[in-house]
Amino acid sequence: MTRALQVAVQMDPIHSINIDGDSTFVLMLEAQARGHTLWHYHVKDLTLTAGKVLARMQPVEVRREKGNHYTLGEAREVDLSTMDVVLMRQDPPFDMAYITATHILEMIHPRTLVVNDPASVRNAPEKLFVMQFPDLMPDTMITHDPLEVRKFREKHGDIIVKPLFGNGGAGVFHLRPEDGNLNALLELYAEKSREPLMIQQYVPAVREGDKRIILVDGEPMGAINRVPAAGESRSNMHVGGRPEQIALSERDKEICARIGPELKKRGLIFVGIDVIGEYLTEINVTSPTGLQEIARFDGVHLEKAIWDAIERKRA
Repeated sequence: MTRALQVAVQMDPIHSINIDGDSTFVLMLEAQARGHTLWHYHVKDLTLTAGKVLARMQPVEVRREKGNHYTLGEAREVDLSTMDVVLMRQDPPFDMAYITATHILEMIHPRTLVVNDPASVRNAPEKLFVMQFPDLMPDTMITHDPLEVRKFREKHGDIIVKPLFGNGGAGVFHLRPEDGNLNALLELYAEKSREPLMIQQYVPAVREGDKRIILVDGEPMGAINRVPAAGESRSNMHVGGRPEQIALSERDKEICARIGPELKKRGLIFVGIDVIGEYLTEINVTSPTGLQEIARFDGVHLEKAIWDAIERKRA
């Protein structure tokens, strides 16, 4: 039995969450069940001044009651270095605001344990970190260059075009060989952003689902399969993907064995990877989801394993 911890949760507004699907919510429920004290604040409530990291936060209690799932106390300014743990759980996009928050939280970590490690979150964006394991991936490139994109398409025919720092399936396109929209799409991206794109070989196995595997401190703990809606090539649940029960395959275990030690070394306690068929496609370290879906299908509550890992590190 660990001592009671002071836990600050940096997240999106608590009134807006879906308590039947939100992973942050079950992490908070589990922390509360262990006797830890919870505090709630938004990333915009952070202040860095005179070497201190302050946050205007509120004590919070949570419960699984729709329409009555939280009680907030009086707001006060708190020095985050007095907290034992900070959960960095605001949703992407992974933009300069997100990156700035990692720099600020790095000022107090690891004396105050930030989960996930803010420097590692900053240095391991989902679509770039995964490129360290090219042999586990479908053929993939990151580029600004339209000529390189066209050469890649000539090689593979079917391709996926993704914004490098997008999330939730937004802006992801599947272009077939006969699709004449490639040039217009590249022009549109260039007008809207200075960032390069991720171009990936289309993996037909996505029709059978995109597997989300949860790793806790580098160890695979559970998975769900997300099946695209009819007429969709994206399996994200934000855009209609259907979760299904699924077990880890031998290939999944091989992928996890390769990347797990690196996740652990970087202090990435709660990670969700995406696997389509035989291929690793993303490593999600910012605000992974899937805990409640796995619990419904398998009866396994991975929030317990996550808190076990956090408490070990605090001890």
